[in-house]
Amino acid sequence: MGDMAKTSGGRLRRGVALSVAGLVAAPALVLGSGTAAHAASCTKSVGPYQKQVEKFLKRPVDGKQSTADCKATQKFQKKHGITPTIGYAGPLTWRTMNTMLAQKAAGKNPNKAKKCPTNKGRIACVDLTRQLSWIQDGKKLKYGPVPVRTGRDGAETRTGAKKIYWRNIKHWSTIYKVWMPYSQFFDGGQAFHSVTKSMYNPPGSGGCVNMRPADAKAYWKLLKNGDDVYVYGRKPGT
Repeated sequence: MGDMAKTSGGRLRRGVALSVAGLVAAPALVLGSGTAAHAASCTKSVGPYQKQVEKFLKRPVDGKQSTADCKATQKFQKKHGITPTIGYAGPLTWRTMNTMLAQKAAGKNPNKAKKCPTNKGRIACVDLTRQLSWIQDGKKLKYGPVPVRTGRDGAETRTGAKKIYWRNIKHWSTIYKVWMPYSQFFDGGQAFHSVTKSMYNPPGSGGCVNMRPADAKAYWKLLKNGDDVYVYGRKPGT
């Protein structure tokens, strides 16, 4: 998935092994000469979301691509694994920024729309649309909201009411050969767990709810087997 693209369980051990998030960033798009250096150069092209990206980056909003605009956009793309990293104000870059704005707007009242149940006591809520998660107890917010990275197109994090059924503080995926720290499984092979990459790194996980290490650790301390999980919404781009 690139920014120049068109818009658009079994037994326990087996299910757990299949849970690992997509942990490899999308490869850089090779342009023109076929060199990595060329792919990383700054474009002069005006993207379809030029003004929106300029406003997000606190650049002069004139709808024109300047060298400074390009470099600021490119820096954002490199930080979050958006390819090609050429400073183009395309749909993926703007979608990522728009998700960040929605997360910021949630503030400390992420369940204002009351889409996550408040009658179940301790519950971990996952809003796929805003890529946010939090823990609440009734109506009281206990932790978060925090950004998360959920399932990519074709491997979406499944929606609905779940319960944590198995936890492993240092889980090893036998299929993908990677560690999944602070794993808490709630739907077959889908789990909360820690990753070290950006929460906005496209295209998303393999179905798990990826979290920053500090957030995954906090969830580990606050949740236990049998606690409720509620997943709703739809991840942008799926």
